[in-house]
Amino acid sequence: MVIDRLAPALGITVGKRMFKALVGQGRIDGEKVVLAKPQTYMNLSGEAVGALLNWYGLTPADLIVVYDDLDLPPGKLRLRAGGGAGGHKGVQSVIRVLGTENFARVRVGIGRPAEPGLDPAGYVLSRFDRDEVEIMREALDLAAAAVLCMVRDGVDRAMNLYNGR
Repeated sequence: MVIDRLAPALGITVGKRMFKALVGQGRIDGEKVVLAKPQTYMNLSGEAVGALLNWYGLTPADLIVVYDDLDLPPGKLRLRAGGGAGGHKGVQSVIRVLGTENFARVRVGIGRPAEPGLDPAGYVLSRFDRDEVEIMREALDLAAAAVLCMVRDGVDRAMNLYNGR
């Protein structure tokens, strides 16, 4: 959903199918960027990410992964320059394929299901309820701004500006 906000703002069409992902290319302040939405199951998303990095001649240091996080309250952001997967299957897949934890990430909080026993996978794929829609809309816009800041000003600057918002 963050890519869906970034792409039009940057004049990038994300629609070309490559390596099990939808991909678009463009520039941010002269810097070439590739926006990609893996179309695999989440726990296999590293396959698409690894293949795309290889195809474009990029390294994990060039990568920013944006993902949902059950452990953050709805709408909260947490940016990191690297680190573990925190139990996120998609990030585990990226780490496994790349062989490193050294890539930037933007975590977007979605909170945990209010109903005890609700399957987290089902919760992650469900629609936001009315109360959450505006919170998430603002969080996704903020996450898109954070990604732009990471590209333009670096991860440290973006972390200072956006962590905890």
